Amino acid sequence: MICFVIYLLAALIMVGIGVLQRKSKTPVGFYTGEKPPAAQELSDVSSWNKKHGEMWILYGIVIAVSGAVGTLGGISSAWGMVWLIGGVAVPIVLMAWVHHRLLRMYKR
Repeated sequence: MICFVIYLLAALIMVGIGVLQRKSKTPVGFYTGEKPPAAQELSDVSSWNKKHGEMWILYGIVIAVSGAVGTLGGISSAWGMVWLIGGVAVPIVLMAWVHHRLLRMYKR
C-alpha cells in the first residue's frame, strides 16, 4: 500500500507540472536542466506549452496506472516489478522523443 501511495504522489506531481505548463504564457522547457526556447524562436508558444503540458499529464496518469497494476499484481512478483519500473522508465524515453519532435515542429 505504501508503494502505491508513493506512486500516486509522484503521479500527482507530474500532473501538476503538466497543468502549470499548459497554463504558462512563456515557453516551457522539457526538464529542469534545459533552457526553454525563447518565445520568438517558436512558431506557436501556446500550442508548444499545451503539448508539453499534455505530455506531463499523460506521464502522471501512466505512473498512477502502473503503480496500481504493479501493486495489485504484487510487488514481489516479476510482472508487478515490470509494471512498476516500466511505467516510470519507458515513458521518459518516449517523452524525450516527443520533445525533440516538437522542437522540429515549432522551432523556427
